[in-house]
Amino acid sequence: MAALGYFDRMRDTVGGVQVSDAAGAPVDLDSAIGRLVGRFAALPAAGAKAVIVGNGGSAAIASHFATDFSKNGKVPTLAFSDAALLTCISNDLGYENVYARPIELFGKPGDLLLAISSSGSSANILTAARAARDGGMEVVTMSGFRPDNPLRSMGALNFYINSDSYGFVECSHFMLCHLAIDLLTGAWPEHGDRDSETA
Repeated sequence: MAALGYFDRMRDTVGGVQVSDAAGAPVDLDSAIGRLVGRFAALPAAGAKAVIVGNGGSAAIASHFATDFSKNGKVPTLAFSDAALLTCISNDLGYENVYARPIELFGKPGDLLLAISSSGSSANILTAARAARDGGMEVVTMSGFRPDNPLRSMGALNFYINSDSYGFVECSHFMLCHLAIDLLTGAWPEHGDRDSETA
C-alpha cells in the first residue's frame, strides 16, 4: 500500500539522522540531543535566550517550538515571524538579512540560534548563522538535501537529514525538535500531559 510505503520511508529517513560537530566529526545522536537539551536547559539561569529561524515550513517549525520552549520548557525563545518585521527588513535591507538584522539587534553573547533549512543553502539562514556567530551566539543547525550543504558546517552541532524530499526533511526536523522539548520537560519517556501541548 502506498501509505504504508510512505511511512516506512519516513521512519527510515528520521532514523538515519546524522549529526556532526563544528569540525565535521560525527556525533552520536543521543549525545547530540543530550547536548542540545542541556544547552536549552542552561539558558534561563545564564540570563540568555534561544532564537529559532527558518523559511516556509521551517518558519512554522520555528514558531511552533519558540512557543513550546517558552511556555512548556520555560526557556525564553524567539522566532522572528512578525509580518511587519519580516516585510520591513526584507524591503529595506534585502531578504537575505531578514533574520540577520534582528539577531544583530536582539542577540547577545551566550544566546543560542537554532537555524533550520531543508536545503541548507537558503541565503537568509546562512546570513543569520554568520550574524549569530559574529555576535557570540552558539549556533545549532538542522538541514537536509545535499550532504555538503553550507549550513551543515556552521553549527557547534549540525543535524542532517539525508533526503531530498521537503516533506521527509521537515517532518524529521519537527520530530527532532519535539524530542528535545519532550526530554527537556520530562514528557519522554513518560507520557506527556495534554495540558502542556501547543495547539
